[in-house]
Amino acid sequence: MDLMLGGKAAMISGGSKGIGFHIASDLAGEGCHVAISGRTESDLDDARERIAALGRGRVISFHGDMNRKEDCEAFLAAAAGEFGGVDILVNNVGGSDPKTLLETTDEDWVIAFEFNLYNAVRLSRLAIPEMKKRGGGSILNISSIAGRESGSAMTYNASKAAMISFSKALSQQVAKDNIRVNSLCPGSVLFPGGVWERRIAASPDGLKGWVESAMPFGRFGRPEEISTVATFMVSPRATLVHGACWTVDGSQSRSNI
Repeated sequence: MDLMLGGKAAMISGGSKGIGFHIASDLAGEGCHVAISGRTESDLDDARERIAALGRGRVISFHGDMNRKEDCEAFLAAAAGEFGGVDILVNNVGGSDPKTLLETTDEDWVIAFEFNLYNAVRLSRLAIPEMKKRGGGSILNISSIAGRESGSAMTYNASKAAMISFSKALSQQVAKDNIRVNSLCPGSVLFPGGVWERRIAASPDGLKGWVESAMPFGRFGRPEEISTVATFMVSPRATLVHGACWTVDGSQSRSNI
């Protein structure tokens, strides 16, 4: 199936590794021009070269912190300046801090929402006017199954749930501009340099018992299993997928919806 993505311009925050890298790679493979951001310059350089080798479009990288307003503005300016506009935004930056309430300070809560929500709010606010100029676009917010049910770090649960709610509310505001907004909720995904790789290394049994009890397939998800769904969601083939929250977790989560 042709996803009709050739020549589109896409921005992916946190695109140097893991899920973000694979989304950027898949979009490039479909003919998109791709801009990725990240905080580690060496990772960005490597990712840019690997993505460029896969696709027909141009690829640029932006070294910056999406938790900083000025870096969000500069990332958008770099992408729009290079590609002449923006059609697709994937907000992929995020992370967790597993503390109890009594261990969590007010600043910890602010940091969690900054990391998991506010950068997506800023980038969306910046990208929407660019998308309007192009007659529409697509925004995809990478949330988590932790945003749909409890079981993770409480600040992560709350901020990822807020991202899902933000996505739904924004979808209703920008439908008139032909801009689609959705969220995607991965389960536990294993990739080099990711949090699950570190947790496996720190576990006496390599998390074998947890995986067997928590994962119906008996394994972690792979980033490419998330990126293939994300690529379809942002594509013009998914014209009625709007205001949706899709779970991609191999039935790891327990929610009925």
